[in-house]
Amino acid sequence: MKPRLFITRQLPGRAIDMISEYYEVEVWPEYYPPPKSILIEKSRDLDALCTLLTDKIDREVLDAASRLRIIAQYAVGFDNIDVDECTRRGVYVTNTPGVLTEAVADLTWALILAIARRVVEADKFVRSGAWERTRTGWHPTMMLGVDVHGKVLGIIGLGRIGSAVARRARCFGMKVLYYDVERKRDLEEELGVDYVDFDELLRKSDFVSIHVPLTKLTYHMIGERELKLMKPTAYLINTSRGAVVDEKALVKALENRWIAGAALDVFEVEPTPKNNPLLKFSNVIVTPHIGSASRETRERMALMVAENLIAFAKGEIPPNLVNKDVISIRRPGFR
Repeated sequence: MKPRLFITRQLPGRAIDMISEYYEVEVWPEYYPPPKSILIEKSRDLDALCTLLTDKIDREVLDAASRLRIIAQYAVGFDNIDVDECTRRGVYVTNTPGVLTEAVADLTWALILAIARRVVEADKFVRSGAWERTRTGWHPTMMLGVDVHGKVLGIIGLGRIGSAVARRARCFGMKVLYYDVERKRDLEEELGVDYVDFDELLRKSDFVSIHVPLTKLTYHMIGERELKLMKPTAYLINTSRGAVVDEKALVKALENRWIAGAALDVFEVEPTPKNNPLLKFSNVIVTPHIGSASRETRERMALMVAENLIAFAKGEIPPNLVNKDVISIRRPGFR
């Protein structure tokens, strides 16, 4: 009899067909995530679980899932999962690292260019008829933005994605500063970037781009103090996790013009409500957490989930195991 797997959302591509050779698969059929009550109910008879960032896997869920042996996360981050508790119970946790690096870096640059050159505002300007009402096809002061070329880009977190963003900055002749909890001397020469402390990065950068995981240390790492350090002509870009930025402080910064604007792919609460005060600003660009949302990337992520689950079913250590200490507690597999 195959082990039972519950997948909390439909996955793109052929991954589910691959997984079905090794598991009895049930997929949550709705677009929205399963409520916690459903997750607990389903977990009672599960051997394996495939989750997304929106699925909170805490002790309450784990208490119900006495047979659970592996959680395959369809994401790089895993702050929605109590990994320490999983390890203690002998539950393997996997993720999908590396595969979405280039897609998120691409979106980061799309946001940098769009906020600098007011692309979203300009689109609305045309569609609303405002351009037509000016009775002029071109004017020296129409929709003035700022240059990206030759400016200073500050990268917070020089991991895979931060490094990919830095590589793209070469094409724009930018000076790149970075801050990380660990200095990356090997990357400094390779990428042509300079290490500075956190406050100096904020003071000197024209664009500040965040690329850190959400942890206790990074929660609200950009707050009122940090926003006041930034140039009044600078822009904040966030494609990491919403809670890294204190949204109330960001609203205050925009109202008081401490910074020039922001481009956000992530929010403290997702989906963000339509009355989020950040949405009232024309100098804020927002997207609905689509950093990895290219067809190719999302299908590769699904294949990585399949590879992790299949390896475990074969009694092998999954290639993207997060909690490696679990190996000493329980061997991989369902026997």
